[in-house]
Amino acid sequence: MQTRATPVSPTSLERLNTAPAEEAVATLLTCLNSRHWARRLTSHRPYPDLPSLLAAADEAAYDLSPDDLTEALAAESLPPLPEDTYAAAHTALSAAYAAYEARFGHVFVICLDGLGTEETLDHVLAGIRSRLTNDPEEERQVAADELRRLARARLTGAVRGAGNCATSHRPPAPGIQDKPPPR
Repeated sequence: MQTRATPVSPTSLERLNTAPAEEAVATLLTCLNSRHWARRLTSHRPYPDLPSLLAAADEAAYDLSPDDLTEALAAESLPPLPEDTYAAAHTALSAAYAAYEARFGHVFVICLDGLGTEETLDHVLAGIRSRLTNDPEEERQVAADELRRLARARLTGAVRGAGNCATSHRPPAPGIQDKPPPR
């Protein structure tokens, strides 16, 4: 009796490693919208494993120029709130977001990795209130670190085929996801 071998589909990391450069850059831009960052990661392919990709992503994120950071921040959106958030919380957050954007000139970014839905609102409000006291240069550094954490979580989710951590305004990275995120 002969059995037919089931072809093994390439992993998400293998697809990222072997994709044409333009496709890899486009995929990486969904994790962090910095062309410099995405091109740098693409040029260092192939990555033997996820930890190697994440280490390279971190290093590239630490090297973002002010213009690269501005480009990445411009593509971000506000963190989503749980659907059952009451109206007063939306009002408080809207006011806090407006104050933040007026002070720093870009959207507030924060990685909510590992937080339950019930903790999200308090964490976002505490984070924005705390960060409003930063001077602009200090806040750019904090925002850059949050972007690095977001990019890391988005890459992990995309390569593992799971959802992403937080404030992603983008769908999971196209072309490197094995299965849709659980609902």
